[in-house]
Amino acid sequence: DVQLQASGGGLVQPGGSLKLSCAASGFTFSFYGMSWVRQAPGKVPEWVSEVSAGGGRTNYADSVKGRFTVSRDNAKNTLYLQMNNLKREDTAVYHCARGGLIGMDYWGKGTLVTVSS
Repeated sequence: DVQLQASGGGLVQPGGSLKLSCAASGFTFSFYGMSWVRQAPGKVPEWVSEVSAGGGRTNYADSVKGRFTVSRDNAKNTLYLQMNNLKREDTAVYHCARGGLIGMDYWGKGTLVTVSS
């Protein structure tokens, strides 16, 4: 079974940083592009970023461009999201997903990021 487990969330002050991780199992990780998606309370899910299967190509939502960096370690079957200069509007549950912006087919259990002073 496909399993995706995000971790690394927590409470951070505005302007702070966090690094999320997503452990993948149950499929050949290196064959798939991967994405991060977030859902703020009371809002629809928002795609955040994607990375190609080999890690060479990345793409970001305008709302996080220049602040977030997606990466992956195919040897460890792990996806990452480095989040810098966090803003209150970044508060959400962050999920990793198999697939890119077009074609996500599995979401994992998310991790909560709260940006507050």
